[in-house]
Parts: sequence; structure tokens; C-alpha cells
Amino acid sequence: MYDLGDVVMMKKQHPCGTNEWEIIRMGADIKIKCLGCGHIVMLSRRDFEKRFKKMLQKKAD
Repeated sequence: MYDLGDVVMMKKQHPCGTNEWEIIRMGADIKIKCLGCGHIVMLSRRDFEKRFKKMLQKKAD
């Protein structure tokens, strides 16, 4: 479904005005980086899946 380096859209917009995030770490927790301001957030996999809306771009191989 999603993997390291993918760009995803979350349900809620970030305060900087964008809702596009890049996945930068996968594991029990998922770390995502805002593509608008560079802020990094770590979410549990459960929280990430609850807030995930759709895939925007797969990682460029």
C-alpha cells in the first residue's frame, strides 16, 4: 500500500497549509515529513493508517 519514500495525503491539513507528506521511516512507528515546511512527525502505525487519505506519488526508483 505505502512504502518508504512515498508521498501521501493525510486527512487533516498541516498548519503550514499543505497535506502532502513524505514517508521517511517505516517500522512499528512511521515517521513522515511535511513537504511544505519540513516538519517531521512520528506516528504509530495505527494512527498513521487512521489519518491516511490517499497515495499521491510512489517512490521514484
